[in-house]
Amino acid sequence: MTPPRSAELFDRAKGVLPGGVNSPVRAFRAVGGTPFFVASAAGCRLTDVDGKTYVDYVCSWGPLILGHAHAAVLEAVRQAAARGWTYGAPCEAEVELAEAVRTRMPSLEVIRFVNSGTEATMSAVRLARAATGRELIVKFDGCYHGHADGFLVKAGSGVATLGLPDSPGVPAAVAGLTLTAPFNDADAVADLFRQHAGRIAAVIVEPYVGNVGFIAPDPAFHPALRALCDQSGALLIFDEVMTGFRVAPGGAQERLGVRPDLTTLGKIVGGGFPVGAYGGRTDLMRRIAPEGPVYQAGTLSGNPVAMAAGLATLRETARHGFYDELEVRTARLLGGIQAAARRHDVPMATGHAGSMWGVYLAAGRGPIRNYADAKRTDTALFARWHKAALDRGVFLAPSAFEAGFVSSAHTDADIDFTIQQLDAALGDARAR
Repeated sequence: MTPPRSAELFDRAKGVLPGGVNSPVRAFRAVGGTPFFVASAAGCRLTDVDGKTYVDYVCSWGPLILGHAHAAVLEAVRQAAARGWTYGAPCEAEVELAEAVRTRMPSLEVIRFVNSGTEATMSAVRLARAATGRELIVKFDGCYHGHADGFLVKAGSGVATLGLPDSPGVPAAVAGLTLTAPFNDADAVADLFRQHAGRIAAVIVEPYVGNVGFIAPDPAFHPALRALCDQSGALLIFDEVMTGFRVAPGGAQERLGVRPDLTTLGKIVGGGFPVGAYGGRTDLMRRIAPEGPVYQAGTLSGNPVAMAAGLATLRETARHGFYDELEVRTARLLGGIQAAARRHDVPMATGHAGSMWGVYLAAGRGPIRNYADAKRTDTALFARWHKAALDRGVFLAPSAFEAGFVSSAHTDADIDFTIQQLDAALGDARAR
């Protein structure tokens, strides 16, 4: 029998790409099997090179809040590309997008566009160190802030999915500048501030954790971080690469009512194109070159095509009721999944904020509050569920440690179909 086209492509890819992929989780190592290769996408569906179609809850890992190939974004990109897709010089669209971001997130008084979330976070930390004259940063176990050296300490995303230790190639001297604490444990952070008094430049946090599944903060957690930073002279950095414009019109900081000093963005701010951004207080951002001495640059930063995609996305999501409708649909999806778990006697914990959600196939002992709790999920059962869901035309993230997403392209009928198929898939997974 001729192997499926995806299998052929994966065999070829393994000869020229590490593990056959350009980002680790895509290899399906955590769930087994061969990854499918996408031929096309539209709305909430992907079609692979073998002609099979899937309802997509990965949404390119978050940015496609409008779904794939949304008409308004596609038209904006076409018009921008027709005028040239990179200039190496300023364009009007980057000013317009910066103004639109600041309107939605007033804490970003001044903004710098970059090309990825990793660039945004590493630049924000560099700025925090320069502004405070300190070297240490605090991050949280399981939180992922990109693959810069200092962030690959107890990291989430692919690091958690593949069970990797802190990455080889990261010098001990660099790793030693990163302190870690459990998410939702403000007392542990306070202890770090006491132990390293006057040496911590910043606390960086995913306001809702999305890289070890989905974990919501305790109500007092972020206000406590804000107070600790204020008391110590450190900066509070919200990594909203995933949550920005996803969990609320103004991101997690609007939803939580906490104003960070610096914010990092990605995903939706580029409408699915490779864009990141960092911004915050004027006095901090004026330290960035060429206005100040903190150097950071990028040839493709603010390129007109990516800016057009981001502007079109933000304009579409500004419609009245947009976020309320998405949240209702997401809650209905999770309600259906929870009902399926009860039917099949599968212990499950779920959570969501806006259209960002997560599921843990985990036994009791309270809610999932941190990475240690998340690790008690049944990864073997998840892998079987993932495969059964794929067989039934539903694409979940190929990892028990990643968040899922609902887009405005997912209709009530799509949600109903998904609940039905995930219910049956869970029964299949339990029977194996």
